[in-house]
Amino acid sequence: MLVSDFDYHLPPQLIAQEPLADRAGSRMLVLHRAEQRWEDRHFRDLPEYLHPGDCLVLNNSRVFPSRLLGHREGFTGKCEVFVIRPTSDDGRTWEALVHPGRKLRSGDRVVFSEDLSALIVGRGERGLRSVRMESRGDLMEAIERTGHIPLPPYIERPDRAEDRDRYQTVFAKERGSAAAPTAGLHFTPGVLDACNRAGAAIAYVTLHVGLGTFQPLNSEVVEQVKLHSELYSAGEHALDEIARARRVVAVGTTSVRTLETYARTRRAAGETSLYIYPGFEFQLTGAMLTNFHLPKSSLLLLVCAFGGTDLVMAAYRHAVAEKYRFFSYGDCMLIL
Repeated sequence: MLVSDFDYHLPPQLIAQEPLADRAGSRMLVLHRAEQRWEDRHFRDLPEYLHPGDCLVLNNSRVFPSRLLGHREGFTGKCEVFVIRPTSDDGRTWEALVHPGRKLRSGDRVVFSEDLSALIVGRGERGLRSVRMESRGDLMEAIERTGHIPLPPYIERPDRAEDRDRYQTVFAKERGSAAAPTAGLHFTPGVLDACNRAGAAIAYVTLHVGLGTFQPLNSEVVEQVKLHSELYSAGEHALDEIARARRVVAVGTTSVRTLETYARTRRAAGETSLYIYPGFEFQLTGAMLTNFHLPKSSLLLLVCAFGGTDLVMAAYRHAVAEKYRFFSYGDCMLIL
């Protein structure tokens, strides 16, 4: 298969630049796989599709302000260090993306504030750098004070104070993501209660969204793509709820990857580079809620693997025609 087979035309004006005033006010395109049809609904209708015996699985990873803006020591030009995850036992050495990459070399120090700087100590594959973070006092507190919320590049505006709340799920708990698990952004406490009243158990897992979200696929041949690994975990309570469920409803591609990694390894925590594309055999996921994804992305490939390529790509064309809002702050799709 070719990655180009998973392309579609998206008018730029359909890319959501702002969240809706009402988190739960999004539209929801519902796909029925068995009947090969779809229907236009709203996210608030989600509890109607849940039943006793269902388990709703949500990713409780918390986004941190990982985009650090500063200047190279001794120079005035602006530069950026996008910290992805710590790689050393003391939590001070991080995997990062830097810009401008050609000018930032090993030995350079980037200053972000009086309390925070980064020393570039190594170079990795695909533009990655290894950086040693230096701070006065607690490092994560300094990053929280100084950093910017890492809005995706297709949101063509600077981040604002309100993005610290809105680019975060209401159930976010475990700090570590460099991007939001966006299918969860639609939920409010009221909707979660309604899902519970419909009979669905709720289980929380954690997958910290990392580099794979930001980089294009590294091969034009679908089967040859390799994904970066991301950290995941699932607690005993969540695994018990999942084991008891008659149907597991995964919220977001990150929850799907966590579930399917656990199904194959039986490890409750670790790193996953699980790559899901058409032909994949799902072992735990019975239904999925997901946002609309970029053309030719690993996330769209995962959705096609679950929903069926022909049905999903036809539904995407329908969503474009009906002017659904796309990507992180956009509308959602429920695949049954």
